[in-house]
Amino acid sequence: MRSRILCILTAAALAFCSVTGLTAGADDTIAHDPSRDVQTEGVGNPFNYGERNTPADASTEEIRRINSEMTVQEVKYALYKEIDEHWDLLRVRLGEDEREKVYALFLGLGSRESTLGEGRHGADVETAFAQGFGVSSAHSYGTLQTAVTAFEGCDPTFMNEDNVPEMYQYTLSESTFYDAIISDHMGIRKLLHFVEIAINEEGMSGYDVVRGALKGFNQGWCNYTPDNEDYYRDYPDEIIAMAHWYYDNGHLYDNVFTWTQNTATEPYRTNAWDWWSDCSPSMAPVNASSPATEAPTDAPTEPETSSELPSGPFGDVNLNGSVEVSDLVLLSRYLLGAEELTQAQARLADMDLSRSVDTFDLVQLRRYLIQFTL
Repeated sequence: MRSRILCILTAAALAFCSVTGLTAGADDTIAHDPSRDVQTEGVGNPFNYGERNTPADASTEEIRRINSEMTVQEVKYALYKEIDEHWDLLRVRLGEDEREKVYALFLGLGSRESTLGEGRHGADVETAFAQGFGVSSAHSYGTLQTAVTAFEGCDPTFMNEDNVPEMYQYTLSESTFYDAIISDHMGIRKLLHFVEIAINEEGMSGYDVVRGALKGFNQGWCNYTPDNEDYYRDYPDEIIAMAHWYYDNGHLYDNVFTWTQNTATEPYRTNAWDWWSDCSPSMAPVNASSPATEAPTDAPTEPETSSELPSGPFGDVNLNGSVEVSDLVLLSRYLLGAEELTQAQARLADMDLSRSVDTFDLVQLRRYLIQFTL
C-alpha cells in the first residue's frame, strides 16, 4: 500500500524548533536575483520549475519521493512560481496590489495546513486519506493541502469548482493530485473559487472576501457565521497573522518557517488584518494568466525557412515565449468563438502547418502538453 504521511508537529519537534522558526536546509541565500523588481517582475522562477514538478509517467511513490526532497526554500519558490504566473488574476481577485503580501498570504496558508512540510517532508504532506484515493472530499495533499474537490473529474457528488475559467483545471488522477506544482496551482485556483462565491453570492467586500475564502478553503462554505468567532481566530485570522510574520521578519525567501500557534507570531494576532491593504477584491474581467517560465527545451520550433512566422515555438498561442496549458485554454476558447487570435497568434496555433487553425491543432497541442509538461 502506498506510504501515507500525516504531517503532525509532535512535542519533540516543537522542542527542537526555536521560537522564531526552524531552518531546514544549508543554504538560505536568496535564490532569485535581488536586483529584480519583484513587484513588477516576480521572482523569476530561479529553480526553473515547469508546469509540473515530476514526470507525468512516474509512479506515485516516485512522485512523492521527489516532492519530499524539496527544501522549505524550494517549497516557497514553487508557490511563488504559480503566483507569478497568475499575478494579474490574483491582484484583481484578492484586491491586493503588493505581490510580496500575496506571497506571504500563501505562506501563511501553507503553514496553517502543512507547516511548509515541517522541513522534513518537503511538499509531500497528505491528510484525510483514510477512505482511499479520491473517496473523501477532504482528501488533501501538498503545501496548501489542496483537496480532490479542486480537480475536474472528481466524485460528481462533490461541489463543482468550475468558476475560475482563467486558470486551467487539471483532471483528477494520482499523477496530477500528487505533483507539488500542480497541487499549488490547484490550491490557488481553489481559493479563487471561494473568492468568487464570497463576492457574488455572499456579498462580501474588502478583506472579508479573503477571510471568507480562507474559511471556504477549509470548510467548504465561505458564509460568515458570527457565532463562531473562535473558528475565525484559529483559521483565517491565524493564517493572516503568520503571513504578516513572514512578511515583517524577512522570511519570504529563506528556509525559515513558522507554525500555527507559534508564540513568535503572537504580536501579529491582534488586529490581524490591519497590515493587509485596504483592498477592493473584484470579479472584473482578467485575461487568462500567462506563466512567466522559459519555453520547454523540447518545444517544437518553426521551420528555419518560415521567416514570416513570429519568433517563438509552435503552440505558443498567447505569445509569451513558452508552451503550456494557458495556450491550450486560449486555443479552445478561440475554437468556441469566445476569443479572437491575431495573425501572429494564429500562425503559432497552426500546429500541423495546414494554414488553418482547427481542432486538429488543438489535438496536437494537447498531445504535446501531455508528453512534455502535464
